Amino acid sequence: MSNPGDADTREITSVSDLAAYLESGCKPPADYTIGTEHEAFGFRRDGFAPPAYEGPGGIGALLRATQARDGWEGILDNGNIIGLKGKGGASLSLEPGGQFELSGATLANLHATAAELDAHIARLHDVAPGLGLGFAPLGFHPTASRADFHWMPKGRYKIMRAYMPKVGTRGLDMMLRTCTVQVNLDFTSEADMVAKMRVGSALQPLATALFANSPFYEGKPNGLLSNRAYVWGDTDNARSGIPAMIFEDGFGFEAYANWLLDVPMYFVYRDGMYHDVAGASFRDFMAGRLEALPGERATIGDFADHSTTAFPDVRLKKYIETRGADSGSRAMMLAQSALWTGIFYDPAALSAAQALVKGLTHAEILALRAAVPATGINTKFGAGTLRDFAREVVAIAASGLKARARLNQEGQDETLYLVPLWEIAAGAPTQAEHWLARYHGEWSGDVTRIFEEAAF
Repeated sequence: MSNPGDADTREITSVSDLAAYLESGCKPPADYTIGTEHEAFGFRRDGFAPPAYEGPGGIGALLRATQARDGWEGILDNGNIIGLKGKGGASLSLEPGGQFELSGATLANLHATAAELDAHIARLHDVAPGLGLGFAPLGFHPTASRADFHWMPKGRYKIMRAYMPKVGTRGLDMMLRTCTVQVNLDFTSEADMVAKMRVGSALQPLATALFANSPFYEGKPNGLLSNRAYVWGDTDNARSGIPAMIFEDGFGFEAYANWLLDVPMYFVYRDGMYHDVAGASFRDFMAGRLEALPGERATIGDFADHSTTAFPDVRLKKYIETRGADSGSRAMMLAQSALWTGIFYDPAALSAAQALVKGLTHAEILALRAAVPATGINTKFGAGTLRDFAREVVAIAASGLKARARLNQEGQDETLYLVPLWEIAAGAPTQAEHWLARYHGEWSGDVTRIFEEAAF
């Protein structure tokens, strides 16, 4: 989730202003970049409990120690340090339950993405042990209940915490007990954006299955492979899921802006403060009719903030975010970036992916989305399973990465990051299946073993 601070104060005069804002993200392919965001659960090494914000071994102390180490600029919320801004657009931020997130810089290739992730892991290795902390990238917390978490002092989270139980049964679980990894990629035109949004949305159930990494609930298996994906099934369906409008005739920047306008608001950020307007209409805000802020009119910056409070599996900003995967190991985080880069950034690969998903209806995509939290890569699909489908999709991604021909110092192209997905497509266990085998085998039912084995 974002940190405060889009300062675009232009007033909105019509929906076309919002469409133009989204369209301003269009780039020529030569300028395409890759941004990867990923979260990990902090845990106390002396018992594996989620850490508090306060105290000498808290998340606040981690941020201050990281700031001292790297010289990054602090991000404050009501006087509390809640993030850091680094060079090149990278930042560190906090999710509601203290999950630690790297929002990566926009980078030219996946080799740079790998180097950025390695630097982040090295940073945690350097700073966290002295505070008694470790970090494990998993999709859903394997042991803790909601009551075990400490809420981070971020203004928007207080508003969301009060609102979530009004619109779904699992919103607080989403906030406190989930971690994800997402890839941010560019588009060159409205038509290109539409193609990528449709392909990305149609393939999200497969991504959830491939990257499933959360088979435990409060210390035991509960029959799911992705508890994170299950949570999203009843968080707040007015702002999440796979909206039908993506697949409808006429979908484009203005259609997406209109959809966003009908997503209920959470807050308005003014003068360093979050004002609670949860449930209010952004259309009323544009017209100066917000009851909590009478006469105040929405700006482009407010719309940018509001766009971060919609949570579809594929989200449009001035770039596209693919958001349907559990957080996972280093190799799987890089595989996630490689999968979407290969499909989106080569025209032939994107066309092949379009042809592959062309026959899928919105209803069929939603049915897959509902099935994969439990059955994962073995979900029935066509004449086979999603594992069979994965072979076709990964092959398309590989063709796209080969065509990009971005080489590292050893002369290897970016297809090397797809290796874990090839293995799963060929029959290897997903991360969730691996952990379940460990639980029933060497761990002898002790889920806490996962913290050391999954930790960065």
